[in-house]
Amino acid sequence: MSTATQPIVDASRQYESLTRRAHAFLSDHTQLMKIRVTTLVVASAWCGYFLAAHKSGTPSFSWPAWYAMAAIGLVSAGAAALNQVIERETDARMLRTQARPVAAERLSSAHAAGFGLALLLGGSIALWLMTNFLTGLLALTTAAAYLLVYTPLKQVSTICTFVGAFPGAMPPLLGWTALRGRLEWEALALFAIVFFWQFPHFFSIAWLYSEDYERAAIRMLPVVEKDGRSTARNIMWYSTALIPVSLLPALLGTAGAGYVVGAILLSLAYLWFGWRLAKSGLAPAAPLSKRPARQLLQASVLYLPLLFALLMLSAEFHV
Repeated sequence: MSTATQPIVDASRQYESLTRRAHAFLSDHTQLMKIRVTTLVVASAWCGYFLAAHKSGTPSFSWPAWYAMAAIGLVSAGAAALNQVIERETDARMLRTQARPVAAERLSSAHAAGFGLALLLGGSIALWLMTNFLTGLLALTTAAAYLLVYTPLKQVSTICTFVGAFPGAMPPLLGWTALRGRLEWEALALFAIVFFWQFPHFFSIAWLYSEDYERAAIRMLPVVEKDGRSTARNIMWYSTALIPVSLLPALLGTAGAGYVVGAILLSLAYLWFGWRLAKSGLAPAAPLSKRPARQLLQASVLYLPLLFALLMLSAEFHV
């Protein structure tokens, strides 16, 4: 290689090195913010804001809406980062989480904690300044309950799933209060839908990864009661209760008959996937039980966005 071309080669190598480091930095911080979970949080909050806008007769697509959703996303991302700091040792013992950036020591706990705290407080303050004090306070309280109550409770009692369902159900309520500035029955109906939806969703995850959770000493129901019967009963109970709960928006005048039909069909389908898992009579450790558990998880991931999309369409077109 000639000396004339050496600087070009060196510059190319430096560029490739910088590109790799930048990609790794972005990838680690994306994982730190649990971007898929944060996206679902923002989408749920958007549903609440959209319905509140229809009730208020204000535009659904506006700069205040985008500001509010961005701020809610910051709070969610910050809580996700802080959760990974708190659970770094637990995550390192679980196959499904050991590659997370803090658990794998690609990012320091101090860096992740500072990053997460900045996002959480920044998002909460932004909600207070750009929307109203109530939404900022609710967002901060939700994150605190998730981090300081639910997270440590996971290693103490199976009641952690029930406790965690409260902060988990807050996003659509936050979207509603971001515009309306107060708690109303319609917002509580959205909260109830997400609250009941979460149990089959999280029980299916706990079923799939029961061995992983046991390795990390996390006291999820399928870990503590290994035959799976209690988990199956809970899945069936909450899935059944979700059917009437999903109709609350129609009873409150937020949605029409089209939503009622769609909500019943979606909820019955969700119940059916739960019934298939319960009907198997298998324990979570049984390999054959993993397939219906995974199908229930997939159904849960589809159920909520489809239901909320149907609700928004019903409100928009009065059907």
